[in-house]
Amino acid sequence: MKYKAPGNCPVCGEKLSITKLGCPKCHTSLEGDFEPCEFCRLPAEDLEFAKVFIKCRGNIKDVEKELGISYPTVRGKLDSVIRNLGFEVSVKEAARDVDLLKEAKNEILEQLSRGEITPKEATEKIKKLSI
Repeated sequence: MKYKAPGNCPVCGEKLSITKLGCPKCHTSLEGDFEPCEFCRLPAEDLEFAKVFIKCRGNIKDVEKELGISYPTVRGKLDSVIRNLGFEVSVKEAARDVDLLKEAKNEILEQLSRGEITPKEATEKIKKLSI
């Protein structure tokens, strides 16, 4: 069984570099300072989300369906991947996501107050909104 290489040092948290590569067939070894792929450094949850996002060709509605999560949650997870790849998430976009999350929660509460959903269903829907 092969294990996923850690991306960060367990002692200080700094990004690790690859210093040795080996061929499992002929046992050739290469030593140096190699840069791992950026996606290899993503936490497992971000990597799984990125795979689904790519599989769905970036269609957020399809990602929502595949993962059973809300639009604001998809956006939040995408922002996490973007940040963990070393890019900035604009403050404007982050604020927009917070507004969407509030709107979604309010809609759920309105559905509950109108008797369209049960408290248990409302609770489950709100849990799925978590970013």
